[in-house]
Amino acid sequence: MALERFSAAWRENYVVNVAQTHNADDGACVFCVLAEEPVDESTGVIAKSELSFVVLNAFPYGSGHILILPRRHVSSIPELTDTEYQDYFLILRRSVVALDRAYGAEGMNIGMNLGVAAGAGIPKHLHGHVLPRWVGDTNFMTTIGETRVLPESLESTWRKVHDNF
Repeated sequence: MALERFSAAWRENYVVNVAQTHNADDGACVFCVLAEEPVDESTGVIAKSELSFVVLNAFPYGSGHILILPRRHVSSIPELTDTEYQDYFLILRRSVVALDRAYGAEGMNIGMNLGVAAGAGIPKHLHGHVLPRWVGDTNFMTTIGETRVLPESLESTWRKVHDNF
């Protein structure tokens, strides 16, 4: 079967402008601000290590969705020092254990969107996503209704994960 092609040359301007928008320096980094906040339900910061921290995802895909971040403002894995890299992945492992204890999920998604082209919403500060998963946990609301149904509040998520960290 031949691949059909059509021209969408008008999108070139859109793609260039989106890249410029994401590369603009627009002030304070929300993750850098959170890195300075205390571990507390009001901040969403769940845990900290010497060089990394864990925070609730403010726009979760599902219950238990958390973010793992280096404290230092870097945008890519190669920018991490060896010590930061090790610390990052140690707190990632601790996060998986805490989520498993808190939720008893059947699986776990761990992922990073590196750069705008990969879907990073905040590409200037490296961060990884970790969320528990269950067989059949997606449904028509997400697929057809483009809506996520979360059965718990962010406060409840914070308590469950923090208490199991």
